[in-house]
Amino acid sequence: MSIISKNIQKAIALLTNEQLVAIPTETVYGLAGNIYSEKAIKSIFSTKKRPFFNPLIVHIHSVNSLVDIVTDIPEKAKLLANAFWPGSMTLVLKKNNTIPDIITAGKDTVAVRVPNHPLTLKLLKQLPFPLAAPSANPFGSISPTKPTHVESYFKNDIQMVLDGGSCKNGIESTIIGFENNEPIIYRLGALDLEDIEAVVGKISIKNKEEISPDAPGMLARHYAPTTRTFLVDDVSSEVKNHQGKKIGILVFKKSLNNETITEIILSEKGSLKEAASKLYDSLHELDHQKLDVIITEKFPNNGLGTSINDRLQRATFSL
Repeated sequence: MSIISKNIQKAIALLTNEQLVAIPTETVYGLAGNIYSEKAIKSIFSTKKRPFFNPLIVHIHSVNSLVDIVTDIPEKAKLLANAFWPGSMTLVLKKNNTIPDIITAGKDTVAVRVPNHPLTLKLLKQLPFPLAAPSANPFGSISPTKPTHVESYFKNDIQMVLDGGSCKNGIESTIIGFENNEPIIYRLGALDLEDIEAVVGKISIKNKEEISPDAPGMLARHYAPTTRTFLVDDVSSEVKNHQGKKIGILVFKKSLNNETITEIILSEKGSLKEAASKLYDSLHELDHQKLDVIITEKFPNNGLGTSINDRLQRATFSL
């Protein structure tokens, strides 16, 4: 029996009863629980097999709820929230004392965002508590952008996936923290760097941290298929290095026209937005084909191409 359902009242009942529900967002599906329930939050970590040193993102229904979560909102944080919420941006700010340390990995900051998905916004507005919701996948695996991805991961571990269809952006939110009140990017994501800088000016990037990450998504190995995967500049040359193997390739817009390999083109029209929206779903598809290797093409290093390359670098064995 499928755990996928559109029944929002059932989701409310489960979450109120300290259970987990996978929820849709515009980025990826999240594994959600009541932020004030120690049982629910511990269950998120255990279900995902996620290390406790990796903080969670708190999801709220409007910018007005931010005052319940954080104590200090820098001016540039206000500008960003007004520009991009609801949307694919997470802010890391000084936390309110009511936010449990388990959510923030013991740090004095908390990651928070307003997701841009009508069903999840409706859910959040009906709940008396915010939701912690990291991506609904086992730690380090490919993030889920469809309800069926979550079901294949967790059908025996959770009772419900709230069905909001396919995620339109397809990669995680951009995470922005503040050091000396100046914004700094901790995780590249579904927002164009150029759009962010149009609001707050030039912004620096600090998006790799293995020991005590300031935000999710900073670990070097993440978002990875189980199939051995390579990220290269020249896919056709790399194919020649794997003669006799079952090969899958993931390319941006131009086909290799090689009938002996499994190929997915992310955007024949060359749209980075379309490519980002299809990225994880395509990796899921290739990962289920019992291939020996997956070869992925490096993207143009601008706009969302930078975020796509970031995900692929963490998912693959770069050469």
